Amino acid sequence: MLIGIMGENCSGKSTLAGRIQSAVGGEIISGKDYLRMAKSEGEAAALFGKKLREAVAGDNLIYVISEREQLRLLPEGAVRILVRADLDTVKERFRARLRGNLPASVERMLEKKHGLFDGEARDYLYDGVSGDAEALCRALKERA
Repeated sequence: MLIGIMGENCSGKSTLAGRIQSAVGGEIISGKDYLRMAKSEGEAAALFGKKLREAVAGDNLIYVISEREQLRLLPEGAVRILVRADLDTVKERFRARLRGNLPASVERMLEKKHGLFDGEARDYLYDGVSGDAEALCRALKERA
């Protein structure tokens, strides 16, 4: 099963990916990590695309997506999960990631990107603040 987890920075995607991995197994690939699969970007994208297509009906693969352009890599048949968090939580988490400092330019970027994935097709909507990861994992197990 291919699971695409999409959402903005610091919404809880990676935490959820780890919970899903513990529950159903599978490899986690984040963002553009697939570029390590080959020397050229084109070759890496082709290899990754093949890996994603094979995962739809094969071994579990969890792809964590934080940029809209990465959505084009998800093939038909992927399970799509949108992870959302309120803007204040996103800012607080990002501030912690930056050791307590949130520059104004970064804050504006977070504000601009907030809700970026809201209109995308999804199978599940997960609250990255108070969502029930166990219930979502049970639903994914039932799909497998």
